[in-house]
Amino acid sequence: MNPVVLVGAGGVCGAIARHLVGERVPDRFAATLVVNVCGSFALGVVLATPLDDAPLLTLGTGFCGAFTTFSTFAFETVRLFETGHRKRALANAAGTLVAAVLAVTAGATLAGVLS
Repeated sequence: MNPVVLVGAGGVCGAIARHLVGERVPDRFAATLVVNVCGSFALGVVLATPLDDAPLLTLGTGFCGAFTTFSTFAFETVRLFETGHRKRALANAAGTLVAAVLAVTAGATLAGVLS
């Protein structure tokens, strides 16, 4: 199948899932953190699982790419800083980075154990 279609199909599902998380988690900073950490975990699983190109493109590039939202994280962090919430901006930046790295490691580890 065409790689563009695979990425697009995964992206549609990831974008919808991202929207649904935003509806369920009312605080936008928390919603961004949730999708970035969960998406990092999922990407760790996907990348550590031996997959052919099609599922890798669909799940990794498409779904995880659309589900996670680095640009929103960056914007929210800058907005916090600009509005005088410098400690919260720093905590948001550091906390998200640490949590995402731990999540991708946990996902990859879990996939390695299960394969």
